[in-house]
Amino acid sequence: MKILLIEDDLELGNGVRIALEDQGLQVTWVRRLGDALHAIDTQACDLVLLDLGLPDGDGLALLARLRRDRLPMPVLILTARDALEDRLAGLDSGADDYLVKPFALAELLSRVRALARRSFGLVNDTIEIRQLALHEATMRVTVDERAVELSRSEFELLCLLMKRADRVLTRRVLEEQVLPGGLDNESNVLDVHMSNLRRKIGPGYIRTVRGVGYVIDRAAPARGGA
Repeated sequence: MKILLIEDDLELGNGVRIALEDQGLQVTWVRRLGDALHAIDTQACDLVLLDLGLPDGDGLALLARLRRDRLPMPVLILTARDALEDRLAGLDSGADDYLVKPFALAELLSRVRALARRSFGLVNDTIEIRQLALHEATMRVTVDERAVELSRSEFELLCLLMKRADRVLTRRVLEEQVLPGGLDNESNVLDVHMSNLRRKIGPGYIRTVRGVGYVIDRAAPARGGA
């Protein structure tokens, strides 16, 4: 799981980053609102940990943009603002959870796991969409309980698409996040991986959005579907 950590406090941010990475999570840590906006525009992330008091603006402005742009990744606010009205403002603005500083790292990790289960359908480190199941810890994929052998790149592409089901991922995001060398790859490398994935997991899961990218829909297509 890829986490965007937005926290300007050097000591706290580094401690949270280490704790998350110790759990096998991938963390991008930024300390300014502008850097956070750039990260969201150029990287795929599964969950946002958001400080509100940033040097160049209020974190609520970022939250408002995420929800205005219909980016549904879960957001956990980390802040020293502990008044009831502050909590309500954060949750009413679209945050999924609110944790007041200082907090125990164990509680933070517990809340991150809860948000992952709620948002991605993770059960015991497994993502399930219809008859397709992906077991992240063991890199095992099954369709109708039949094991499917995938290359590492194919697995990571499928994992990213399943975690962000119902959201179209652009070619640029997929290439930067998964393929070795990112955008330096030949233009057809992503298409080859997607073709192999479709052949291995079967039709009706990966849908091409022409000129944009790819998406996995939680619901089965009404008819056909690539």
